[in-house]
Amino acid sequence: MENLNPELEYNSLVQRRHEELKELYEKGVMPFAYSYDVDNYSMNIKNNFEQYENKDVKIAGRIMAIRRMGKASFAHVQDMEGRIQIYLKKDDIGEVYDNFKLLDIGDIIGVEGYVFKTKTGEISVHAKSYQLLAKSLLPIPIAKEAVDESGNKIIYDQFVDKELRYRQRYVDLIVNPEVKKVFILRSKIVTEIRKFLDSQGLVEVETPILQPLYGGATARPFVTHHNALDIDLYLRIADELYLKRLIVGGFDGVYEISKDFRNEGMDRTHNPEFTMLELYVAYKDYYWMMSFVEEMVANVCNNVFGTLEFEIEGNKINFSAPWQRISMVDEIKNVTGIDVLKATYDELVKALKSRGVEVKGGESKGKLIDGLFEVTVQPKLIQPTFIVDYPVELSPLAKKHRTREGLVERFEGFVLGREICNAFSELNDPIDQKNRFEDQSKMREEGDDEAHQIDEDFVRALEFGMPPTAGLGVGIDRFVMLLTDQSSIRDVILFPQMKPQK
Repeated sequence: MENLNPELEYNSLVQRRHEELKELYEKGVMPFAYSYDVDNYSMNIKNNFEQYENKDVKIAGRIMAIRRMGKASFAHVQDMEGRIQIYLKKDDIGEVYDNFKLLDIGDIIGVEGYVFKTKTGEISVHAKSYQLLAKSLLPIPIAKEAVDESGNKIIYDQFVDKELRYRQRYVDLIVNPEVKKVFILRSKIVTEIRKFLDSQGLVEVETPILQPLYGGATARPFVTHHNALDIDLYLRIADELYLKRLIVGGFDGVYEISKDFRNEGMDRTHNPEFTMLELYVAYKDYYWMMSFVEEMVANVCNNVFGTLEFEIEGNKINFSAPWQRISMVDEIKNVTGIDVLKATYDELVKALKSRGVEVKGGESKGKLIDGLFEVTVQPKLIQPTFIVDYPVELSPLAKKHRTREGLVERFEGFVLGREICNAFSELNDPIDQKNRFEDQSKMREEGDDEAHQIDEDFVRALEFGMPPTAGLGVGIDRFVMLLTDQSSIRDVILFPQMKPQK
């Protein structure tokens, strides 16, 4: 009779594995080995069969399928690169073959044998010996296939629950190999970024994660307490102010690829812990930085993917330079007819409410302008585009525009309506900087808990003199999302933050 209680069935499977473990110990088999000398991998063997045919190899991996036939068995072993079939025969490996019946899907084994092709043409390893390396005590959710009466293939028992996949990423990586490919690509993307920046003469540095004052962005911080000093400290929300101190100190170009933390909501593009690239180059401005970004992105795309053209969410995206450049305030006016620099606070509130945007009250004028941009312009930015020249209220750390009153020299890069980078001609006037900090402080007093704090030490650093500087921030997670065509930031973070399980 079919077991109608999946939990009971699961528990019986776990119990059976523990009984197998006990029997292995009784047989003198060590089920958790210390090491194994691997000398080859599945895909290398498959891709170079002529080189390895009839040659001995030593592979190791997780059993993903087993087919026992009395005195012979087939199994598929999954390693870092992929899967390969192994063939075990009692006449070849002797009495230890009998212990194979105590092995399950999920167990990790090492196999030494020679490479051959089966009668069906499948490249396999004919085992001369095998060793159990780790016994899996929990059953792995392996997808199964069946064929219905009409001949249609049905796949069931897949590990597809998104939340469970994020919580148990280790299982996700085992049973969904395409997930591993995304994170390998992420690693290659970060490596190419680092190689490009090094080739441009920038110095990689490290700055504090625990900070007495947080700054460099508009965001709420995480707060912690240092017992020995008896002071509260903040997890950094950005690296900017420390990196610019280094420019003051005489570095001409610095960068950091770092973990930043912002105490904000979670959605498909936000995780409270995320990875940022920030870089600063002396004697440059935001015009220069636009070309730098175009070159860096092209370099990454060509070296990792071999192309500048991608299909992302059904859209053909081309990262070839030059990217389109559009003024933020001009484009808002083109779309809405509103000159945001001249519009009153109430006019901006009315424009947002008429478009279904909730306005709680107490927002700065800059935030209202940004909100209007997000609903009217941003969704239309499909191809790589630089939005340039932001209102000064939005950018307390950017240099005032050299020709347009009320604006700063800032750009953000957008693709598919998503922001992927943010850059300034950096503000290096200490008097202007202090005034803007004070304006931000007033916003905090009026209820804007994301407004910037006054950082007296940073102002002091500027008073010693900072050369003209271009700065850039790139959200690594969002950039990887884009290039790997992933719809959620959780799909490019190995262990994303999750709500507590009840």
